[in-house]
Amino acid sequence: SDKIPSNMVVQLQNREGEELGDSMDLPTNSSIDDLSELVHSLLEAEEKMPYSFYAKVQRNGLTDDLEVTTTLADLILQEGISTEDVLTLTYQPLAIFRVRPVTRCTDTMPGHTEAVLHVSFSPHGKALASGGGDTTVRFWDVNTSLPKFTCMGHKNHVLCTAWSPDASRFASADRNGVLILWNPTTGKIMGRPIRAHSKWITSIAWEPLHANASGERLATSSKDGTIKVWNARTQKSFVTLSGHLDSVECVKWGGQGLLYTASRDRTIKVWTAEGNDVGKLVRTLKGHAHRINTLALSSDYVCRTGPYDHRGHLYKGIEDKQKAAKQKYQDYVGGEDERLVSGSDDFTMFVWTPKVDKHPVKRLTGHQQAVNHIAFSPDGRYFCSGSFDKKAKLWNGKSGDFLLTLTGHVGAVYQIAWSPDSRYLVTASKDSTAKLWEVPSGKRAKETLPGHADEVYALDWSPNGSSVATGSKDRTIKIWKH
Repeated sequence: SDKIPSNMVVQLQNREGEELGDSMDLPTNSSIDDLSELVHSLLEAEEKMPYSFYAKVQRNGLTDDLEVTTTLADLILQEGISTEDVLTLTYQPLAIFRVRPVTRCTDTMPGHTEAVLHVSFSPHGKALASGGGDTTVRFWDVNTSLPKFTCMGHKNHVLCTAWSPDASRFASADRNGVLILWNPTTGKIMGRPIRAHSKWITSIAWEPLHANASGERLATSSKDGTIKVWNARTQKSFVTLSGHLDSVECVKWGGQGLLYTASRDRTIKVWTAEGNDVGKLVRTLKGHAHRINTLALSSDYVCRTGPYDHRGHLYKGIEDKQKAAKQKYQDYVGGEDERLVSGSDDFTMFVWTPKVDKHPVKRLTGHQQAVNHIAFSPDGRYFCSGSFDKKAKLWNGKSGDFLLTLTGHVGAVYQIAWSPDSRYLVTASKDSTAKLWEVPSGKRAKETLPGHADEVYALDWSPNGSSVATGSKDRTIKIWKH
């Protein structure tokens, strides 16, 4: 550090760009803790919070936000930043609550008679649902790990499932194109099975609660090339989105009033989805050379969990729920546009800001085979991709820069799930194990979660942080805790 001066001028700002205090002369050996102390005192905040810091740096004529990972001096040296100019540092609060890493299997839940294809915790983490090749949907009691309801209604494999963000409904869809809405508290079908599509249903997405207090709209995508938007109460589809030339593999309902759909036709389409204005094509995103398998949104987690967080507060009515969901969403986005990442059979991924631009932010290469699944960390700072090449890769959630490869699985990586505090992730693999990794340090797996007798297809981490569920071809679900 003899090459750089002992001090430099820094201007702190929040994510909306509002400056905090005047520009200050700070020691270049300041660490993240030192900077956090400073923000804490300038904000005159009651409780101490951890922060992350991003330096605004010009690279090839573009402004990049680079995270300070150790000290200012290290970043200055790594990036060749001029100490003559004022360095703008953006601070962002990190999760205060800590999730403990899961290390042991507490329960093995038999019941399914074929492969378990999906497991998902409800938005408040108080219920668990699964779907499988045996055509059943099952609800489980998370406290006792005993079955609550076995739900018959599908006549073919349950291919996708999704909880409504207020946790009052659970949707499942099958290989025959049938959509069923379930009441999770009774295990009964709401209304009747809906013949939704002429071919199998690939994906389900609920409208986020912050965008619509009714919480009763959802979208389905299908191999028949269409996307339909439904009212769960009336069970009617009020708009069909057509334009894709082949099977639609994935639909996402974003936080900014847009629907995103990815297809085998190699394109992603962006549609309006706000109020009564649903289903107008906004733009088509092109770049992939092969079919697109998966989409991930930086706002997926905040939209999925609606009003709920780790504190487990339960709300009286839907108005209270929506108010809380709105507040949580606004705190989360801080004025930034949501980012979309797409993964393809062409082994690549693209990062997009689809609300504002049809051109990708970045093309990501590195996987040697098709990308199966991508998941953003709940705080949006990272995303992780899993591939048939047996690797998971960690990327910077803002710039798309590659961070590291998670090596250890000896079979394809099928699924990824993050802990709610974004400090750990779990991967599920064909090799019959799940692995726990620490982020962002973890090149080697912190724990291997063994015990399944066959491929692990399904995975979720409870939004309240306490447990992980895995579902396998061996027909069992396992619960993992600290």
